[in-house]
Amino acid sequence: MPSQKLPTVAIIGRANAGKSSLFNRLVGYQHAIVAREAGTTRDNVITKVNYKRYSDKDDPTGQFWLVDTAGLKDPDDEFEAQIQEQITEAADSADVIIVAVDSTEYPGDELRSVAKTALKSKKPVILAVNKADLKGSLDTDEFRRLGIRDIIRTSAEHASGIGELFDKLTELLPAAHSAEPDDIVRIALIGRPNVGKSTLFNRLAGKQQAIVANVAGTTRDLNRVRVGYHGKTIELIDTAGVRRSGRQERGIEKFSVLRTLQAIEEADICFLLMDVNELNVALDQKLAGMISDAGKGLVLTVSKWDSVMEKDAYTRDALAPRITRTFDFVPWAGLIFTSAETGQNVTKLYDLALDIMGRRAQAPKTRQLNDLLQKAISDHPPAGLKNTHPRLRYMVHTDTAPPWFVIYGSNLKFIHWSYKRYLERLVREKFDYSGTPIKFSFRDEKQIKANREKAAQQAAHKTETDSPA
Repeated sequence: MPSQKLPTVAIIGRANAGKSSLFNRLVGYQHAIVAREAGTTRDNVITKVNYKRYSDKDDPTGQFWLVDTAGLKDPDDEFEAQIQEQITEAADSADVIIVAVDSTEYPGDELRSVAKTALKSKKPVILAVNKADLKGSLDTDEFRRLGIRDIIRTSAEHASGIGELFDKLTELLPAAHSAEPDDIVRIALIGRPNVGKSTLFNRLAGKQQAIVANVAGTTRDLNRVRVGYHGKTIELIDTAGVRRSGRQERGIEKFSVLRTLQAIEEADICFLLMDVNELNVALDQKLAGMISDAGKGLVLTVSKWDSVMEKDAYTRDALAPRITRTFDFVPWAGLIFTSAETGQNVTKLYDLALDIMGRRAQAPKTRQLNDLLQKAISDHPPAGLKNTHPRLRYMVHTDTAPPWFVIYGSNLKFIHWSYKRYLERLVREKFDYSGTPIKFSFRDEKQIKANREKAAQQAAHKTETDSPA
């Protein structure tokens, strides 16, 4: 299973056009705040969506990043003053753009301007005419003047048109991008504004490469530099900070989260920087979750250690367990305390990254994995229902970025999440995957056979209908 860079879909549109409801329908569960008050969604909401109906939910070839953006309001509103900049950023960052409109409102000049900007990007654009179930819904022809060719009438509330929208996305989305293999180790510096990313970037690079200022959010794009270390080429990627919910200010700031996501996708290892004077922030946890979901190595990097005036040998030992508890959903992540100002532990970051890369590159033998699996089953058989116990037959290692294991068997849908965690713990103990997430896929042999038969039937039916009478 090759390492993949997932495509991105951005939903844009006027406030209260039903974007968040549409987002939730595409995701499959309630994710964004939905309310009748216009402009409820004040920040981007990002999640992965599975769009191939019969694909494994863990298979990256059937997924994309879906981004819900804040709605457009009166351009005189300071919050929305740079809306064209926002749309431009969305166009630059996304692979497909969904413009959501309210089917009961006539398209005005503002919406025509948004559509024009989206189309100028040369990216595929879909017009989702939402709330199509409401009385007073306008005819589709009223929206053709916007110039968007692909128009789909939807009702997020009643799931109408969602299947058609998925089909169109499947058609338009580029294939998940496989990066060309090389020997470059890519490290991204991730975190909120003003946590010291650019200062650390400069210290690691050994020269003044990024703009450093006391103003939060100075870095607007991705800065890069390559350095040599112990015979390895390392590419450092610096990002603009991601503000906590409700504090993104204007368009370009709001889409810094998309650029951060791109940096995470490109990187092998992410250093998540956290200001020692402002720990345990919910957004830091969200970023750690994004890094883990993307399958990247993670080091929790406590910055500005020099600013702690009253510290002794026990200060770090007191803080470390507190941080570990906050990030208990990534117990495998590394943890280090640094100061870019004094250089404390900065070089160790390179050593940590190379160590994690070495562990990610392990290729356990199939025999070792199956000996481990059989012992796990013998010591603790998986629970199930009457006459439907899961049967785990064999396990194989399929990828290193991230380390990926596929287990084949039958009745695998009955495997409890705690048993999956049990298997992960055993694999980690055996092969030491500290610093990196590892992924598991469970392939039910009966389901695989059924899907193949269904695909063959569909292909045969298509051949019959396409053949001339």
